[in-house]
Amino acid sequence: MSRRPLILVTNDDGITAPGIRHLIQIMNTIGDVVVVAPDRPQSGMGHAITLNENLYCDPVVVDQYSEIEEFSCSGTPVDCVKIGTQQILERQPDLLVSGINHGSNASINVMYSGTMSAAVEAGIEGIPAIGFSLLDYSMEADFKPCTKFVKRIALEVLEKGLPPHTVLNVNIPIAEKSSDIKGIKVCRQAKARWQEVFDKRSNPQGRDYYWLSGEFVNQDEGKDTDIEALENNYVSVVPIQFDLTAHTALETIEKWNFNG
Repeated sequence: MSRRPLILVTNDDGITAPGIRHLIQIMNTIGDVVVVAPDRPQSGMGHAITLNENLYCDPVVVDQYSEIEEFSCSGTPVDCVKIGTQQILERQPDLLVSGINHGSNASINVMYSGTMSAAVEAGIEGIPAIGFSLLDYSMEADFKPCTKFVKRIALEVLEKGLPPHTVLNVNIPIAEKSSDIKGIKVCRQAKARWQEVFDKRSNPQGRDYYWLSGEFVNQDEGKDTDIEALENNYVSVVPIQFDLTAHTALETIEKWNFNG
């Protein structure tokens, strides 16, 4: 590229989360960075947008020694992408990166993820996009071992682009040093689900409420899945699409007698 690429950075853990601070540092070595991220944690928001409340997006200084433009948004990760591309940036970014998420977005988790929904929203707008997640939920997670892998994937997307209607879901195993990670594997999404449990409780006023917990159940024994790659210390890269049409079911359902 003849000029430094313009990179929009967002996340769902909030603008001060360690994951996004590390991602900003990596992207700053590649291009010109603008950050538009939620002002508070927005995990599990999926593709939600703000419709019935005022949406605020204010310039902030998170790192007093940085000259990177940053904006704190009162909305969801998808709101951040929309307002960032339509109100903040003067031109379309060359790349959108979301994360680095604290915790896995592999397999079925992609459906609930605010991190990945931000990437999908960018993809809908025709922007190459990547969602990055580290399998460590701790706010003290060490992101340094994944640095070279995040940079390599971002550079490849900037150089080669992505197929139409496709974004990348990248998950990274926990490692003490980068050499513990064996490499990068392009995978399919594992077939899995959450087996949920609602813990029913009562507040001091006697009103019932529910606390959600559950267990992740992998139903896939394939060797080509993101779960398999991560369990064997590989970074998983899953191309995902936002056309939710079940193309394999079209022919079957077209034969149904809807108009009889």
